[in-house]
Amino acid sequence: MIRDRGKAFYFLAIFFGLYVLFLYGPMIAIFVLSFQGPDGGLTFPMNGVSLFWFEKLFSGGGIVDIGAAFTRSLKLGLVVMLLTVTISVSAGLAFRKKFRGSAALFYIAVASLIVPSIITSLGIALEFRLIDDLVKNYGPDWLAETHTTFMGLFTSGLGAHLTWTLPFGLLIMFAIFNRFNPAYEEAARDLGATPWQTFRHVVLPIILPSVIGIGLFGFTLSWDEIARSSQAIGEVNTLPLELQSLTTTVTKPDIYALGTVTSAVSFLVIFLALVAIRALQNRQARQGSDAGSGML
Repeated sequence: MIRDRGKAFYFLAIFFGLYVLFLYGPMIAIFVLSFQGPDGGLTFPMNGVSLFWFEKLFSGGGIVDIGAAFTRSLKLGLVVMLLTVTISVSAGLAFRKKFRGSAALFYIAVASLIVPSIITSLGIALEFRLIDDLVKNYGPDWLAETHTTFMGLFTSGLGAHLTWTLPFGLLIMFAIFNRFNPAYEEAARDLGATPWQTFRHVVLPIILPSVIGIGLFGFTLSWDEIARSSQAIGEVNTLPLELQSLTTTVTKPDIYALGTVTSAVSFLVIFLALVAIRALQNRQARQGSDAGSGML
């Protein structure tokens, strides 16, 4: 029997709809305004519909060097993704067995989720400035004379982004391995598999959807990060920092086109990750059904 929904249900449904509109309404407005005509402005009503501002953005004659900023963010995001996956999976395997100091190490690893992002960025920048001073004052002459700074995209910037992505990866892996049945590994070892073979052919296929999710977290968090990049990135800017720096100076919809492009990359990565996870789940379901048919 279908029960009649009361007034409370419709009230909560309307409230939830308004909440979603509040969250995504500004983003949708930016998406729409980025497709204005050549005479368009920063507010409604729209003045024509075209791809003019996207063409201007990628032509290089506009607000920023979009190609260079895009490439920097993409490279950094991919490196952060790979390191986040590698370190998180390794840590998840290591924490399956208790060792001295494991609790303290865990809390240190996730502490950056509590510390304000700007404080983390300032701390990393200060650390690298101290290293630069040590090199200039006490380093070998051949290095001190030419040295400027160790701060950069793949040094201090990479470290700042990892302080944001690694805690999420670690927490996901800890949750996965907490529910992992070790009987699968024991069966593989009984059949003569080496530890590497056991991980590659037994453990990894089971946890692979979660590994893809960690990679998704790593890339998207790095791609959109501003606060942790602001002080620690060095002399160059990532795409989000370029976008932030333009918010007070640009008066044309090309900034909306840039925001639409950065958001589109994030949604594309999320879509590809979901497709990959779905494909893995279907493959595992087929393998399970084939195994059941073989037993029959």
